[in-house]
Amino acid sequence: MDKASGRDRDTEGRARNARPRDGLGRPLPYGSPGVERQAEGVVRAPDQTLAEAQRLLDAGMPFHAHEVFEDAWKSGPAAERELWRGLAQLAVGLTHAARGNRAGGARLLLRGADRISGYGEPYAIDVAGLTAWARELAARLEGPVDTAVDTVDAGAEAPRLTSVP
Repeated sequence: MDKASGRDRDTEGRARNARPRDGLGRPLPYGSPGVERQAEGVVRAPDQTLAEAQRLLDAGMPFHAHEVFEDAWKSGPAAERELWRGLAQLAVGLTHAARGNRAGGARLLLRGADRISGYGEPYAIDVAGLTAWARELAARLEGPVDTAVDTVDAGAEAPRLTSVP
């Protein structure tokens, strides 16, 4: 932590929150055990990105999957940036839903679905299935709240990213 500003800094002096986080990316108190964070700026091949994001989604860690997609959108070809950005929005939409932010989750799920909808099936990404999943979950989040039924479990709600198992 930088004593002058009171902010966490990385080795280059950029502001970086060093607090540990839980599986949904929520900050925990300093010194608490947390979930290991994803390294930033990792350049992966598309199939590696999808495999790592799927592993994180299946583990109930959509916030961390969002970070993997964010790396792809920042490092990938310009023609694919909106695809990866849309996938990141789907993951963070699921994150918000699992945290109990129903309105924010629905909004991000719909934004992500709109963003990926015109892409066909690059890298065997099940765009049609993901779009349907996002719209269905968003509709449920926008509907009446029944806490006995409508608690969102990120791992149980995780979508399949590709049509290839």
